[in-house]
Amino acid sequence: MSIYTKSGDKGTTNLVHTKNVSKSDDRIQLEGTIDELTSHIGVVKTMISDGDTIRFLEKIQENLVKVTAGVADPYNREYKINDDKTELLEEEIDRLEGLFHCPKDSVLPGACPLSAQIDVTRSVARRAERALAAVSVKFGTDSGSKKYMNRLADYLYVLARYADASMSGKGLSGAADHEAPGTPLSSKEKAQPSGGVSSDSVDEAVIQAVLRRLGVSGRITLDGAKKLIEKIEQEALRRGKRAVIAVCGPDGNPIAVHVMDGAFLVSFDVALKKAYTSVAVKMSTMELSALAQPGGTFYGVDKMDGGKIVIFGGGVPLKSGDTIIGGLGISGGTGEEDHSLAEYGLSVLPEILG
Repeated sequence: MSIYTKSGDKGTTNLVHTKNVSKSDDRIQLEGTIDELTSHIGVVKTMISDGDTIRFLEKIQENLVKVTAGVADPYNREYKINDDKTELLEEEIDRLEGLFHCPKDSVLPGACPLSAQIDVTRSVARRAERALAAVSVKFGTDSGSKKYMNRLADYLYVLARYADASMSGKGLSGAADHEAPGTPLSSKEKAQPSGGVSSDSVDEAVIQAVLRRLGVSGRITLDGAKKLIEKIEQEALRRGKRAVIAVCGPDGNPIAVHVMDGAFLVSFDVALKKAYTSVAVKMSTMELSALAQPGGTFYGVDKMDGGKIVIFGGGVPLKSGDTIIGGLGISGGTGEEDHSLAEYGLSVLPEILG
């Protein structure tokens, strides 16, 4: 499937509940700024070797993805930022400030390459916070997101100053000319005799930033989909089943569809709908089926979205961590049999993603 769709050639795009939104719209500008911020954090990650700090930054990236999703779909409560996420930032700020003497006066960025990159990231975070405030005035936004964005910039400021202190060995609590125990940075640039960052690190940082902006790491690839389908087909044959296996991206668009010999003709369309449904409702179609019964939360959902939603087993969202990277739909047997095959697919997915 090609990376370009041509759907935005006229300067418009779509939000979840609004079509043909101008790319000059404040909401689209905000999404772009948060995307830029997430990529800058990715560059910072490539300059740090400490696993705990990298994982903390990855959690921040995941929260930023949720903030962006909340802009596109403001009525979805799954995209609200709870206070506990902001409290984690505050705890980390307090922990870092306990390790060194953070300057209270204004600081000129550029004391070391790592802190300079963190300061650039902080500046983009402040811009994203301002853009979020502008969207809030016009359209309303999640109050938790505004609080989180404000605290995120504070965290990045303290992290940059701690990087300066770690590089110089000055201002660290209980340290003079060496890195404090437990420092969260352990910057890769320290391995360079000149104090600079290797060209390999810079090249990798650029590559990772570009990949994140393209969304490559946020969706299952065609190669990954084909490998997953192959494993599911082998298991289906072992069970004596003939099915259609479909994989879609997180946007619901098909990536790959495989028709096993002897599968029912109708299964092709049903498998695609199961994959689409799993990402549309962010749950398995088996779970949705239970909620779509008369009196249930999703009763009547199968009548929505032009008949693309189905409520029988065989569709599951594919996830990398907490991020939905695609959907899997299987059709060929009973709902329970199809769901069982889909669960098998989930069990081998980590092996495929590496």
